[in-house]
Amino acid sequence: SAALVRSGRESNVLSQIVGYLATMPQTMKRLALVQFFTWSALFIMWIYTTPIVTQHVFGTTDTTSAAYNEGANWVGVLFAVYNGVATLWAFVMPWLAARIGRRDAHIVGLLSGAAGFASFLVIRDPLMLIGSMVLIGIAWSSILTMPYAMLSNALPQAKLGVYMGLFNIFIVLPQLIVSSVMGQVMRTVFPGDPVWAMLIAAGVMGVAALAMLRVPRDA
Repeated sequence: SAALVRSGRESNVLSQIVGYLATMPQTMKRLALVQFFTWSALFIMWIYTTPIVTQHVFGTTDTTSAAYNEGANWVGVLFAVYNGVATLWAFVMPWLAARIGRRDAHIVGLLSGAAGFASFLVIRDPLMLIGSMVLIGIAWSSILTMPYAMLSNALPQAKLGVYMGLFNIFIVLPQLIVSSVMGQVMRTVFPGDPVWAMLIAAGVMGVAALAMLRVPRDA
C-alpha cells in the first residue's frame, strides 16, 4: 500500500511536469529552443577542444607525447581566458542591453560565440586562439544571464521557481543528445579530423542566434 501511494505521488508529479511543459508561456518556449541549440554547441566545444588543439595546433595525436601534454595544458589556459572574459563582459552587458535591448544583446553574444568556434578551423597559432576564446567568453557571459533575465519577465511570479527548473531541462537534454550522437557523426563524416566539430558547433550556435529572432524584442 505504501508502494502504491508512492507510485501515485510520482505519477502525479510527472503529470504536473508534463502539464507545465505543455502550458509554457510562448516566450519561454522560444527561449527553450534557443537554449537547446546554445548548449548543444557548448557541449561540442567542451568535448572536442582538447583533441582539436592538440592535433591541429600542436600537431600530435599521441597522448603520451610532450606536445600533447603541452596542448592539453594550453586548453586549460584557453578555458580560463573565456571564463575571465565572461566575468568582464558581465559589466558591459547591462550597457549594451540598455541600448539595443536584451534580445539583440543576446544575439550579439551568440553570434560572437559562433565566430569564435568557426575561427578554430583556420587558426594554427596557439596565441591566436586567445582571440577565439575572447569571442566565446562574450557568448558565455550572455548565455549565463540574458535568457534568465528575459524569462523572468515572461513568467507568472507564482510559478517562477517551477518554470525556471523546467527551463534547465533544455540544458540537460542537449548534453544527452550530443554525448550520444556526436561521436558517431564524427567517426562517420569526419574520421580522424576533430576540427570539423567546431564548424558544427558554430552552425548550431548560429541557429540559436536565428531562433532568438522569434523572441519578442522587448522580452
